[in-house]
Amino acid sequence: MFKVKVFLLTLAKKMWPKVTLFAFLAVLSAFLAVWLRDRIPDDFAYSVDAETIASILNILASSMLAVTTFSLTVMVQAYSSATTTVTPRATQLVVEDHTAHNILATFLGTFVFSLMGIIALNAGIYQAKGRIVLFVMTILVVVIILVMLIRWIEHLTKIGRVAETTRQVQAAAEKAFENRTCAPCLGCNRLDIDREDVEHLEPVYGSEYGYVRFIDIDGIAKLAKERQCDIYIMAVPGKYVYPQLPLLRLSEALPERTCKALAAEFTIADERAFEQDPRFGLCVLAEIAQRSLPPTMADSGTALDVLGRITSVLAGYADAKDDEVVHERVWVPALAVEDLFMDAFNAISREAAGMFEVQAKLHKCLYSLAQTGDPDFRRCAEQFSRLAIQRTDSHPTLMEWEKMALRALAL
Repeated sequence: MFKVKVFLLTLAKKMWPKVTLFAFLAVLSAFLAVWLRDRIPDDFAYSVDAETIASILNILASSMLAVTTFSLTVMVQAYSSATTTVTPRATQLVVEDHTAHNILATFLGTFVFSLMGIIALNAGIYQAKGRIVLFVMTILVVVIILVMLIRWIEHLTKIGRVAETTRQVQAAAEKAFENRTCAPCLGCNRLDIDREDVEHLEPVYGSEYGYVRFIDIDGIAKLAKERQCDIYIMAVPGKYVYPQLPLLRLSEALPERTCKALAAEFTIADERAFEQDPRFGLCVLAEIAQRSLPPTMADSGTALDVLGRITSVLAGYADAKDDEVVHERVWVPALAVEDLFMDAFNAISREAAGMFEVQAKLHKCLYSLAQTGDPDFRRCAEQFSRLAIQRTDSHPTLMEWEKMALRALAL
């Protein structure tokens, strides 16, 4: 079932299924024309002639082909802009933009619908009574096109822009953190990564190089229950793995076939994904800020904006509680707060060591996170505040009064 969900999730990011719907609409209109030809009153039979419908379909086919070509050019420019001005890691979200996909699929699907309609009309499939069905379907497609054109014009003002792409990354990170806030250990027992006894358990290795994108916890828990074996997951989503690194460890040795089945529950790819990997969202946000800080960019405003967004994302995770253990025989490590702060603030603190306004915002963000009430957040906020002070104190471009002001803001 999990693999079906992953397949549907991947399919939803593709354009061709939406285009196929329009082709299905053209085929459906032909079948309806045949099925309803004896049910359509004679008064409607000759209300619309073939030339009128053919003229409308020709206009749609020619205009939609031009609009689709233009839209693809705009999308390629947006991808290039996101790669250059934001970060290549954020391009993944721009490429998978649902609004752009739906609009482009509508344009291309309308072209396919019109083309199939013209072919069916010239082939004589639509008789006098059947043409009214094609006409109604064509009017429906025209209404959809008008709505999509308005949405496309509005969307063009934002697509590929730094602020919009940053917002998309924040939304993806918040969704991933929301899932982990409700279930920090994915419904399993909490695994202490420092446990020495785990290192001596039976390892299960994979056969691929890459990042863990998804883990089917339900599938692993099912095998653990069937085999009456405790399973300790060592490679969580976002971790880079290779054949010599254990994906998980077992409390007892299991047959090779079962071990391969357990390894198959891990989806490994060349790139990280946002869905089950909250840290990836933080890394991408930090990279957006980092790329805006060099003198060649001189865009401290983006760094200030990103710091606020990172703080908002992390603050939500401060409320994470130990979730109810659903899978008694599976153990999963929770997200380490130290790792989250490292992903979020270390690069920004280093690159902005000589920028007073960014350092001031950094200390204010750390202060707000320290006030969440979580002792780990407090400890990490103080640690990274001290680290930032060490960097600014040794930076030659900051004036003494700026260093004193930053020390006053530090935790």
